[in-house]
Amino acid sequence: MKAAVLHEVGQPLVIEDVQIDKPGPREVLIRTAAAGVCHSDLHFIEGLYQYRLPVVLGHESAGIVEAVGSDVTYVSPGDYVITCLSAFCGHCEACLSGHMSICDGRETRRRRDQASRLAQEERPINQFANLSSFAEMMLVHEHALVKVRRDMPLDKAALIGCGVTTGVGAVHNTAKVEVGSTVAVVGCGGVGLSCINGAAIAGAGRIVAIDVVGSKLNLAKAFGATDVIDASAGDPVEQVKEMFDGGVHYAFEAIGLKKTAEQCFEMLRPGGTATVVGMIPYGTKIEVHGADFLQEKKLIGCAMGSNRFRIDMPNYVDFYLASRLKLDELLSRHITLNQINEGFEALKTGEIARSVIKFDA
Repeated sequence: MKAAVLHEVGQPLVIEDVQIDKPGPREVLIRTAAAGVCHSDLHFIEGLYQYRLPVVLGHESAGIVEAVGSDVTYVSPGDYVITCLSAFCGHCEACLSGHMSICDGRETRRRRDQASRLAQEERPINQFANLSSFAEMMLVHEHALVKVRRDMPLDKAALIGCGVTTGVGAVHNTAKVEVGSTVAVVGCGGVGLSCINGAAIAGAGRIVAIDVVGSKLNLAKAFGATDVIDASAGDPVEQVKEMFDGGVHYAFEAIGLKKTAEQCFEMLRPGGTATVVGMIPYGTKIEVHGADFLQEKKLIGCAMGSNRFRIDMPNYVDFYLASRLKLDELLSRHITLNQINEGFEALKTGEIARSVIKFDA
């Protein structure tokens, strides 16, 4: 099969032939239909986060089941599925307490003494996030996917695999935004726009979108933003405090920067909650004023929207088909696997929300 392989940090992905193994007892072989070009992958390409090389990246995807292992009963060949990097074991403390997104998932990966799922001329190729969806096929554990309705377009379904689940989940599951509350979202990429959409679905009273790119602020209005702030035109914290009479109930950081994480905490009203959704680089420390904690302000993290993806993702499919989830607006353009490096260059400009690779599934 063809796959996009990262051989060296900071270098373009290379389209190469990669061999994929047959499914083990609890594994599922998927023909990839679509894969989103996500900023999380870019972090690994640029070296902000580390991964063993060579590796096939990609983690935001949907496809059609091609074959299943002998012990798999959940899906059958021909089923439509969305994959998820939050592969769960189902019996650890995190899973049993309803926090499946922080299960370490070690049992869903092949052991070191087993054959690699991916290889190139008998040399193992590392699988990214239990998925590696920048490839024509994926071989995953059965707990890394969810079955969805056949009337769901798979190019839109792929977006639910990461960005949408992370953004909407941060609002609904992590912060638990209340009806009538005020919300600020800093960063209007795919995840930030999904936070805005999630806040609108949750019934937030006012939602302010904050970015430096005018086209993204315009797009944010289509996702449910009632107000916008151009962060390049002045201190966004002061603008939020003035706009909302002292601050907002909830703020979401959807970029992954020290400065914007601190700004989210600063723009809270007493009792407010700031949720860091973006991937802040390793080694970065966040500084806040300790006295603010006396006002019961909270700064919390978020792992993949605190998802229970086998529940959440089918719900998001229903939301989309009921015209409540803005996936059409989120998908900026379709590209081919051969255009993947162009997709990442477009992502760097900040002018698009999501490129989606379409395969012949």
